[in-house]
Amino acid sequence: MNLIIGFSGLGALILLMLLRVPLGVTMGVVSFGGIWMILGDRAALGIFTSSPFEFTASWSLSSIPMFVFMGFICYHAGVTESLFMAVKRGLRRLSGGLGIAAIGGAAAFSAVCGSSLATAAAMGRIAIPEMVRNGYNPAFAGALVATGGTLGTMIPPSIIMILYGIFAEVSISKLFIAGILPGLLSAVMFCICINLRVRFQPSLVQFKGDASQEVNVSGDVDASTGSWKDVWPIVVLFVSIMGGLFAGLFSAAEAGAVGAFVALLIAWPRKQFNREAFKRAVLESLETTASIFFIGIGAILFTRFLALSGVADYLSNAVINLTTDPLVFVIGVSIVYLILGMFIDPIGIMLLTLPLLFPIMQKLGIDLIWMGVLIVKYLELAMITPPVGLNLFVIKSMMPKTSLEQIIRQVTWFILTDIITMCLLIAFPKISTFLPSLLN
Repeated sequence: MNLIIGFSGLGALILLMLLRVPLGVTMGVVSFGGIWMILGDRAALGIFTSSPFEFTASWSLSSIPMFVFMGFICYHAGVTESLFMAVKRGLRRLSGGLGIAAIGGAAAFSAVCGSSLATAAAMGRIAIPEMVRNGYNPAFAGALVATGGTLGTMIPPSIIMILYGIFAEVSISKLFIAGILPGLLSAVMFCICINLRVRFQPSLVQFKGDASQEVNVSGDVDASTGSWKDVWPIVVLFVSIMGGLFAGLFSAAEAGAVGAFVALLIAWPRKQFNREAFKRAVLESLETTASIFFIGIGAILFTRFLALSGVADYLSNAVINLTTDPLVFVIGVSIVYLILGMFIDPIGIMLLTLPLLFPIMQKLGIDLIWMGVLIVKYLELAMITPPVGLNLFVIKSMMPKTSLEQIIRQVTWFILTDIITMCLLIAFPKISTFLPSLLN
């Protein structure tokens, strides 16, 4: 009987998602109804009273608002703009150098951000007008910035890695360290893609349109500014966080507070970081954190429902009866995530699927650090996979004269590049597990 309730709940969840009900609400409503039917109203109310508090009171989660705050501080202090101009100056001689600079800037900003959307938005406001002014096809410029934004979920600190670590009960510090090499590999692969595309299709950087009509971004970027000395704030922040984690000076939860404090010290003397900028950083951090926590509460309730109904155990046993080969399982999960990524936001995908996948991964003996990196990579790809690639919509909002279809056509090449990177991470697990092994 409980299995019938469990699978009925899954069906209701899918239906509500198709009706575009917010994911946090969907998981909460389905979980409450299902637990009520299994255990009764008093137990359902008790779980709904205790579980959200237990989740939000988790010490590990305290790092999320701090890392989000750190990213917004850097953006409003103008660190992002200086960073892009410095990288641009260093890479200007390469074919497609300005586009590669945008990827480099996104990779560096990811080291102090943790959010794909925030990285895409920050780099989009700065890099897209500069590229279009220098003859880049607007759709190509938008696509590469949307792609660069995905690095925010892999290169530590990463909000998605924090959530994965909490749900999978693995070391967040090790996850952060594990994301460094895959993140750099992803950035290098994107740069190679840009370089090859520009070489074989020179028209991508010979656009003759009016940049002011193609890009709707407030403010101009002074192309004469920017030098390598402007990179030091990012270096200081990254070393402060990752160096401290590697040396064991503080935990991943404490690293967020350290990063936010160092970011404030860097931002305070800058003219751009006035009282209004500080206020915007605080408000935007609160909005982002509230959204993440709301979905997280729904996910933790949905996990309880699946456990009580027996669906999680039933599905894990069914999968193990089909195959005991971890590689076959990983390939199957890859396909599922690629499909889900077309329709659901990344955090929602992970929190929706982990309750089902985690028991199977444990029984198959899969390295949870390696699997965490793969899942983050799948979720990166979901940010640029149409029709619901959130980074695409962020970039499109800045480019009113460029159609979404044009951007999607250009981003297809980066999707193919990401799939190649994913295959490398699956074929060579050491890329993800080598650095964490040093912590042992």
